[in-house]
Amino acid sequence: MQPRNMSMSGVVDLAAVKAAGEAKAKAEQARAESARQGGGGADAAAAGAVPPSALVIDVDEAGFERDVLQLSNEVPVVLDFWAEWCEPCKQLSPLLERLTFEAAGRVVLAKIDVDANQMLMQQFGIQGIPAVFAVVAGQVLPLFQGVVPEQQIRETLAQLVQVAEERFGLIGLQVDPGAEGAPADAGAPVVTAGPYDALLEAAVVALDAGDLGGAVQAYKNVLADDPANTEAKLGLAQAELLARVQHMNPQAVRETAAANPRDPQAQIAAADLDLVGGHVEDAFGRLVDTVRVTAGEERDAVRVRLLELFDVIGADDPRVSAARTALARVLF
Repeated sequence: MQPRNMSMSGVVDLAAVKAAGEAKAKAEQARAESARQGGGGADAAAAGAVPPSALVIDVDEAGFERDVLQLSNEVPVVLDFWAEWCEPCKQLSPLLERLTFEAAGRVVLAKIDVDANQMLMQQFGIQGIPAVFAVVAGQVLPLFQGVVPEQQIRETLAQLVQVAEERFGLIGLQVDPGAEGAPADAGAPVVTAGPYDALLEAAVVALDAGDLGGAVQAYKNVLADDPANTEAKLGLAQAELLARVQHMNPQAVRETAAANPRDPQAQIAAADLDLVGGHVEDAFGRLVDTVRVTAGEERDAVRVRLLELFDVIGADDPRVSAARTALARVLF
């Protein structure tokens, strides 16, 4: 399920929600066709199966578009930013490799040496390593930084696979287990189960069907029994955001916000649209600026909405950290 450090930024958009049902159906059809072709060895090779060695790759700046961005349209690509001198990296990287092989083609691991790829490190805003991101259908999702427990990584990968399949119709790569380089335990699925899986699945189904009210209620049902459930908290924040913008007229909202820069409600509505559109820094910056020029209850309303948007993106996203610092400067 949803781990503490995983951010779903870049995935929260109305178009993706509306298309989720079609994407899931596409994935199921593709998986059924893959199973029908089935088999290993020559049959797998004929069907376009890749060797297990293709699941863990070294990537540099020159090949990033081909090896990561283009590939992410077929399978989620996990980015492992590391360096030879980084001792924590030596703990995390082998674990990521093992779990990638276990995922059996549902994810690909791209290893990036930060010493040799300083530009990529800067573009991703990385301030410390190891740092792990994912790219799904060209969209970047920060996952976690530093060494984290194996179970948390498994949960992260499970959620990543679920998002890729249900939101984008990606079923990953078919792997030939008989090819050279296959680990002895390759093919074990990355699956986790928990006491709230059924309720969380109900929320996802409602979200995919466009039933935002149903999704909100389903997540609240989980939180009523488990207030600390991170997946439910994140899902609720996303569903409530989508529900708020569902019936907005984007042009009217933006015109009102432009004409009334000191109007808290106008800026809050525009910030919601910014975030849904993937303009995370714009949303945060708009509300920080509004906090600066307001006071009393109005300022508090803007501050609370900003904190809610932080929950949508995830506390460990560097953009959230930067916005928290900016907010603190304005408040204090």
